[in-house]
Amino acid sequence: MRGKSLMFQGTGSSVGKSLLCAAVLRIMKQDGYTVAPFKAQNMALNSYATSEGLEMGRAQVTQAEAAMIEPSVKMNPVLLKPTSDRRSQVIVNGVPVGTMSAMEYEQYKPQLRQDIKRIYDELESSVDAVVIEGAGSPAEINLHDGDIVNMSMAKAADAPVILIGDINPGGVFAALYGTVKLLPEDEQARIKAIVINKFRGDVKILEPGLRMLEEMLNIPIIGVIPWMDIDIEDEDSVTERFDRQAGNGPVQVAVVHLPHISNFTDFNILSTERSVSVRYAKRAADLEGADIILLPGTKNTIEDLNWLKQHGLADEIIRHARRGGIVFGICGGYQMLGERLFDPNHTESRIPEMAGLALLDFDVTFHEAKTTVQSHGSIDCAEGWLSEHNGLMLDGYEIHTGTNDFREGCIPFLRLNGREEVDGVVNAAGNVMGTYLHGIFDTGAFWHALVKHVREAKGLGDDGGEILTMEEFRRREYDRLAAGVRQNIDMDAVYKIIRGEDVPIGRWNDD
Repeated sequence: MRGKSLMFQGTGSSVGKSLLCAAVLRIMKQDGYTVAPFKAQNMALNSYATSEGLEMGRAQVTQAEAAMIEPSVKMNPVLLKPTSDRRSQVIVNGVPVGTMSAMEYEQYKPQLRQDIKRIYDELESSVDAVVIEGAGSPAEINLHDGDIVNMSMAKAADAPVILIGDINPGGVFAALYGTVKLLPEDEQARIKAIVINKFRGDVKILEPGLRMLEEMLNIPIIGVIPWMDIDIEDEDSVTERFDRQAGNGPVQVAVVHLPHISNFTDFNILSTERSVSVRYAKRAADLEGADIILLPGTKNTIEDLNWLKQHGLADEIIRHARRGGIVFGICGGYQMLGERLFDPNHTESRIPEMAGLALLDFDVTFHEAKTTVQSHGSIDCAEGWLSEHNGLMLDGYEIHTGTNDFREGCIPFLRLNGREEVDGVVNAAGNVMGTYLHGIFDTGAFWHALVKHVREAKGLGDDGGEILTMEEFRRREYDRLAAGVRQNIDMDAVYKIIRGEDVPIGRWNDD
């Protein structure tokens, strides 16, 4: 099967392309194949720094983990990170090349085609098969000519396509039929199978529609995937995670839902600690009763800080800290905790300067140079409750612009990569702290220590729960995902499609 490919496209965004790609990658790995993910262009604020210090989208990182290989920018050569409703930072081969409007990017895209094809060919030659993910819908007819991620990518890779429809919002048959029929005939011919995703109920009720759609399109439907409660990292901010509470423990955790929130995957592990209840806060009232307030990363620190102030969340965070509540910032959220933020060259924002929350004693200055590096280090604090955990090892990655100018009120608690300079700092009271280290909670140990500290302050003591690492948690979820998909998709048909063999229609006909 060396050098084969398979592509998943969808009738729209959020139909489950990323997760189904991850599932099939995991299944194929379980079946003994060496496989890799690929997405020519990703638009997301959740990103990752590779071991080479290059930046890529988290969706392909998740898929690489499912395939049990190291993530590489070859799996995601173009990443768009929105900075506003109309502009995005454009990252090519892991390196920012500028910030562009939608029209500017459309004009820039054609020169990317050859580079994307070269990178894809390198990846394909190194594995048995590549599982390619499309973006949005291939039937966006206004964008068809400039496409680099859907059918044009399928043609470049000579990849057969499986089309995914999401039944949950309704209208799945119309969405599937319309998507196919809006495509040119040669592109319709690339669609070798259909999968319906997120079904709730008895498939018998669905079968008449499946038979009719197969006959109308002459394309086999090879699976109906049920709705599955799988906790795997979301591709971007289009997620149900923000609208639900996770866990029901006595320690209340509020993650501030910033307008340009990024890398909120830092918080996926939180609810595995059975002592906690996690919610995302969009209003000041959502912060009431919280024991821990977490300020996440953001693609636009100053403008999101301004939003905090305009909507009353800043005042509530300050009051919470003054009452002794825990406030923890990561990356952009860390920067907001300082005294003043300066962006003289408008690297991130139209606003050149703004007062921070003044909960930590430092200033931040933004520069065009971007730090993208994997990091490791340990807790190293001279005083307070954090000093009880000195030597605790932590790993993660940094993706940020801006440097901090620390003053005397900052107490170091974290040093990374053997550097003498400070990364993480805490205030004298020990309740406000921040770091640039994404993934600081992923080992489980530091998060457990923080929750234990809060439990003791509340008179609850240690709950004695196990410490689960994010790696262990992800491995379990990938296997659960693969098992659920394997039960509900015809993998023999998938392998036939990869090999270029025909798959007949008629599986849903009455016996």
